[in-house]
Amino acid sequence: MNPYLDDALMTLGEHARRFAQGRVAPGFQERDRTRVLDRALMREMGELGFIAPELPEQYGGQGLGCLAAGVIHEEIARADLSLSYINLLASLNGQILAHHAAPEIARPWLERLTQGRALLALALTEPRGGSDAASLRLRMERVGSDYVLNGEKTSISAADQADAAVVFARSGTVEAGARGVSALLVPMDLPGITRSRFDCHGQRAIGRGSIFFENVRVPADHRLGDEGAGFVQVMQGFDFSRALIGLQVLAVAQVSLEETWAYVAQREAFGKPISAFQGVSHPLADYETQVMAARLLCLQTLWLKDRGAPHTAEAAMCKWWGPKLAYDVIHQCLLSFGHGGYDRGPMEQRLRDVLGFQIGDGTAQIMKTIIARTRAGRNAVPA
Repeated sequence: MNPYLDDALMTLGEHARRFAQGRVAPGFQERDRTRVLDRALMREMGELGFIAPELPEQYGGQGLGCLAAGVIHEEIARADLSLSYINLLASLNGQILAHHAAPEIARPWLERLTQGRALLALALTEPRGGSDAASLRLRMERVGSDYVLNGEKTSISAADQADAAVVFARSGTVEAGARGVSALLVPMDLPGITRSRFDCHGQRAIGRGSIFFENVRVPADHRLGDEGAGFVQVMQGFDFSRALIGLQVLAVAQVSLEETWAYVAQREAFGKPISAFQGVSHPLADYETQVMAARLLCLQTLWLKDRGAPHTAEAAMCKWWGPKLAYDVIHQCLLSFGHGGYDRGPMEQRLRDVLGFQIGDGTAQIMKTIIARTRAGRNAVPA
């Protein structure tokens, strides 16, 4: 029993798991090797309604709520964390477009997004600023009916594979900080855009890289939110994605635990299963407890969002705790397999994949600052 998941959501999760085990899991290691996202598989996910089901029906979604997105997301991640980025980016960017883009701009992109025919990136980080995101320098200037972009974004997930990106740019003065930042929806086929790809430890199928803008003209009607207020308005959507990230990495930890329990129960040493030794079973029992608790926190956060209740602190808890816990869990699981765990395979790939979330989408230090501010007040916890 789960207090946040009713029968309909449980059935949805089971449906997603069958698909993930049958269609996603078999290519898990191959996609890591080739570093190519499977577009045909993405379209299958769209046809089954597995991409951004929380979006309104008029935008191609099903209006199912954020918990529905969460249960699908964790099942895809169990099979392949990299591929589950399709769900993460669709839900984050889909919410941004649905709330802040002009309807005539949002609708065609969101329909393609939910159908699995388009992949959108989120371009915030720059060489000078990751955690200090409001200090970004990419320039955005109004010229007639367009905005002209000049600068660089870096460490962007799906940088070289995305069809469009939500781009944050400096429209005001540097001194204005976050209040001088605007957001645009930028198709990646516009003249003046070039892209590169990094050689990363994990999450290789989705990839990370840089996007360079040289006099890129973007129609002014592609602005998201008010000019100069894009950062403040659009960043509110990150509470949603932080809970999804928690579920994403914890699903990888959970499947690793399941495989490890099965292994230690049959692997024998000194005449008995190694699960009989407390040094083997107790660390796994400890992590089993923590993963269950952390998952409940993530589901509670989505439950709060579905009800329009405050959930910023809870979302930050999901984001800092989930990735750190998942890494520690998978590390312990790998050790439990002994020398076999050190070979190239699912366990070491999972370890590489989850590690990136301790850096991207908000570090633990930033998340804990957010939590502290919600409890003590912003004035008591200055930047």
